[in-house]
Amino acid sequence: MASTDIKISVVAPIFNEEESLVELHQRLSSALCTLEKPAEILFIDDGSNDGSFEVLKALRKNDPNVRAVQFRKNYGKSAALAIGFKRSRGKIIVTIDGDLQDDPSEIPHLIQKLNEGYDLVSGWKKQRHDSFIKRVSSKLFNRVTCIFTGLKIHDINCGLKAYRREVTDSINVYGQLHRFLPVLAQWEGFKVGEVVVQHHPRKFGRTKFGASRFIAGFFDLITVLFITRYTKRPLHLFGLAGLVSFILGMTISLYLSIEKIYLGKHLSNRPLLFLGVLLIIVGVQFVSIGLLGEMITANRKGQMDYSIKQVLE
Repeated sequence: MASTDIKISVVAPIFNEEESLVELHQRLSSALCTLEKPAEILFIDDGSNDGSFEVLKALRKNDPNVRAVQFRKNYGKSAALAIGFKRSRGKIIVTIDGDLQDDPSEIPHLIQKLNEGYDLVSGWKKQRHDSFIKRVSSKLFNRVTCIFTGLKIHDINCGLKAYRREVTDSINVYGQLHRFLPVLAQWEGFKVGEVVVQHHPRKFGRTKFGASRFIAGFFDLITVLFITRYTKRPLHLFGLAGLVSFILGMTISLYLSIEKIYLGKHLSNRPLLFLGVLLIIVGVQFVSIGLLGEMITANRKGQMDYSIKQVLE
């Protein structure tokens, strides 16, 4: 099928999901058939060390609408989505996790919502079938992210989403920023919505969720706040901090200078003197960092490249 004929692309990042792939393909195919539009299923094998890619080869032989990309090593979900967005051919891109917890039958509902004028529609797992810790941490993550970013949806990190092509072409996904795709889309001016979707208990394998994601999520949130507000004007952030520090340092130094000149007080044993000098130095450094950031922003290049082992077209 020619790439220009594809209307819907389903991008499914997978990592060691050998047992779930056949059922996932069947359920995706059934859901896409109800839409009666040309579609493809693009699997991104994120360096699986089980037999996942062999299963994908078998699926490809029986279904020409299946495509797959295999990474040489595990790069993470953001990398898988970035390559999936780049290589998908549809005007509408749907993402879904490969563990069968997301329900493919919800895809028509996402696209229906998309047709109401939205650019990105995220699933909302209102009734989650996960561990208590994962449910609580997810609620906390969503609440904090909404407070700091102003995005008013309930489940920012749901793997089941539908995008217009313009959205995936506009946002840069790297690191672990897949958690914040609705935030990045909203910042670019796209309209973001959500629909309630079914969520199922994990059927095969084990979750990739771990305690380290708490810390990673915190730093990723800081990253998103920076790149959405100051990535194109870093001097506004660092320059403001530097200016405040410099002014405080100069004020302290001026005060001490007046005391020395007019009151004859000694300064060698005054900790305030060292604080004033330190604030001046820190202020200059912050402004310098901001200027370097401006230079990097002006000269930055494209996205990272990932080592691809095989491609099934």
